[in-house]
Amino acid sequence: MLDFLDVRILDILDIVLVAVLLYYVYKLVKGSAAINIFIGIVIIYLIWKLTQLLQMEMLSSVLGEFIGVGMFALIVVFQQEIRKFLLMIGSTNITGRNNFIRQFNLSNRENKTLNYVDTIVEACRKLGTTNTGALIVIKRNTKLDFVKNTGDDMDIKVNRPIIESIFYKNSTLHDGAIVIEDGRITATRVILPVSNDRDIPLRFGLRHRAAVGISEKTDAVALVVSEETGQISYLKNGEFNIFDNVDNLAEQIKNDLS
Repeated sequence: MLDFLDVRILDILDIVLVAVLLYYVYKLVKGSAAINIFIGIVIIYLIWKLTQLLQMEMLSSVLGEFIGVGMFALIVVFQQEIRKFLLMIGSTNITGRNNFIRQFNLSNRENKTLNYVDTIVEACRKLGTTNTGALIVIKRNTKLDFVKNTGDDMDIKVNRPIIESIFYKNSTLHDGAIVIEDGRITATRVILPVSNDRDIPLRFGLRHRAAVGISEKTDAVALVVSEETGQISYLKNGEFNIFDNVDNLAEQIKNDLS
């Protein structure tokens, strides 16, 4: 009768891993319409396991068939979330090239980040004071060649006057986005994939939808300066973060890049 108390270390590890997996899936769908579907699936799965435990054969069989067939439907329903999940796994520091070596050089990496993130944020703040629209994409681990190819190649160290001149309203380069990689502007007038997410508030325009699109399809982060309000938006994993305090924004970007 006490067999259920015979718990192995592997059983505990199994439970912990499942809990971690569910936590990350929850983080991916939190705040979207998919969260209700996710909760519904978890409830049905728990009821199915309960019916198996209570040996309710008929109901257990029905729920089992439903879950089996439903897996194919879930792939369609959760296309975007599955993409994010796989991207999150594939973009970890473990898989990044040369990242093992970088672990022993964290101070240099942090200094490198500090050299240009503050410059980018200050440039966005200055553009916001004049309601000058801007769209900046900052590379993390995923290569951005597929979007850089849509724009003009550039290789120049990040500095505030350059960013401000690129997005100046009469500049030939102000349309589209700029791509920043390792503290250098590597492309301008870049065309980004636009998100079709219907949950994006209507007050956000094409720049914001493009920023959402690139942050959904890659692990890059994006900054948008609104042409209407001058407000700065920070996009990561397809989610909006509005910042009024540029110091907090700079710290957030540094944490995400490192």
